[in-house]
Amino acid sequence: MSAKPLVLFLCVHNAGRSLAAKVLMEHRGAGRVEVCSAGSEPAGELNPAVVAVLRERGLDPSKEFPKPLLPTDAEAADVVVTMGCGDTCPFYPGTRYVDWELADPSGLPVEAVRLIVDEIDHRVRSLLAELVGASEGGSFGSSCLR
Repeated sequence: MSAKPLVLFLCVHNAGRSLAAKVLMEHRGAGRVEVCSAGSEPAGELNPAVVAVLRERGLDPSKEFPKPLLPTDAEAADVVVTMGCGDTCPFYPGTRYVDWELADPSGLPVEAVRLIVDEIDHRVRSLLAELVGASEGGSFGSSCLR
């Protein structure tokens, strides 16, 4: 069992919002949290505008790709953050869920995507502060399964 909390970011396509959240949480968390992302209906490729915004910030999303949600992903997570997937996001009892209502960056210009990524970054910082404080002296679930 890991002392690091595991966060799963989940959206429909795992190509924009959850991608940005995963990359930002890994960067901001600096090894203090485990991070996964998935989609209920994964896209064929990453959102190019989101990738461009992350690269502008000096972050490298090149190892990321849209992944399908596996039941083990949600079951292993300490927190599942959903982002606009509504009924397509399955619910697993006993898992903490947080819903972030965020605009879908699909088809938006880079200028609009920057604002969405800014909001995601703000929320990531808040969640990280909550989890890092909560993890001191406690233990969380297992690490990311993929």
